[in-house]
Amino acid sequence: MKKPNYTHTLAACCLAYVTQSVAAMFLPLLFVQFGTEFGLSIEKLTVLITITFFTQIFVDAAAPFIVKKTGYRALCIIAAAFSFCGVAGLSFMADVVPGAFWGLLLCTVLYAIGSGLIEVLITPIVDSCPTNKKAGSMAFVHSSYCAGCVLVVLLSTVYFSAFGVENWRYLALCFSAVPLAAAVAFSIVPIRTPDEVRKRGRARDMVKNPLFWLFGMVMVCAGASELSMSQWASAFAEAGLGVSKTMGDLLGPCAFAFLMFIGRIVYGKISDRVDIVKVMFACSALCVASYLLASLASNPIVALMGCCLCGLAVSPMWPATFSLSGKYMPNISSAVFAAYALLGDLGCTGGPTAVGMLSGDSSNISKGLLVAVVFPVVLVICLAAVKIIHKKSEKAKTQSCINMHLSLIHISEPTRPY
Repeated sequence: MKKPNYTHTLAACCLAYVTQSVAAMFLPLLFVQFGTEFGLSIEKLTVLITITFFTQIFVDAAAPFIVKKTGYRALCIIAAAFSFCGVAGLSFMADVVPGAFWGLLLCTVLYAIGSGLIEVLITPIVDSCPTNKKAGSMAFVHSSYCAGCVLVVLLSTVYFSAFGVENWRYLALCFSAVPLAAAVAFSIVPIRTPDEVRKRGRARDMVKNPLFWLFGMVMVCAGASELSMSQWASAFAEAGLGVSKTMGDLLGPCAFAFLMFIGRIVYGKISDRVDIVKVMFACSALCVASYLLASLASNPIVALMGCCLCGLAVSPMWPATFSLSGKYMPNISSAVFAAYALLGDLGCTGGPTAVGMLSGDSSNISKGLLVAVVFPVVLVICLAAVKIIHKKSEKAKTQSCINMHLSLIHISEPTRPY
């Protein structure tokens, strides 16, 4: 019997994250165009972001129960199908449904369902693949999301320069080929059922562990730190900084995604040789600096440098949190992975929504970005608490082992006659 090739499984997982990047990045590139073509205000554009991620949160919560009925393979294919319908629907829904906003909203809900399922399913599948470097594999697969973001922005920029941004509908149809390919891939690759790989702790027991909640807060802040910048970078560059559409997209969201991709690749290579917590501390400090640079700099080039650096700063946050939680809580269940995905998406919702609401209009996005500094700061505080609790726990375990060893020595000592 031919041995299963789990490299193909990892490749399919990468394709799933590229699908997610299409859903996440394509729409924000068109925010200014939607304002011009459909008369959508920044408040309505913010609603599109908010509904997208609230849908993902709902799906994150439901997915662990659904996957028990369907299995991982079937649900991965269903996820790709929803993403296909949402992305392909962008090409005509705004014109067919009465009121362009409602057509766009329907599409965002459809591909948000797909993205939510992908977020919950892919991490445990990768975690279950028989690889020697779990953290490296996790970072590599997650880096494909960044690579997808770069490709979406680059291809969109080339297309808009050649054919005009007003012809965006045809590009949406082309991008729908990505989730279609993901559906085909998941129908043929080998998939290990995560719960068959090792004995998992019960989710109920995990919830009692303070580390679960601290890592949950880290996931919220990681999602908010990443999406607050990436979702608004294009509109910030074009409307807030007065940069051209092409240059704004290349130096804003494209450079952000490229540096995030590079960061995750490097992290995947060194993850087994460095203290991941220290890396997270350093990246959080860089994240604070990048948000301050983007929001306070008067020079557009310097502000865009802040956007770029933010991509590098947030690059390890999402995959590293999954890896750290698995390291500090070895019996973590697939339901807990789903809970972390849910909390991460909560941050992905709250961060961009807060930026949009606090900005007021597209020319004042810098105000919202300034407030987003709070997310990496809270992340550092939670990580410090994780480190302290884990250190105390390890010290208590060591002392317990010493005490047990001493008691065994005492029992084994022969009784001396007097």
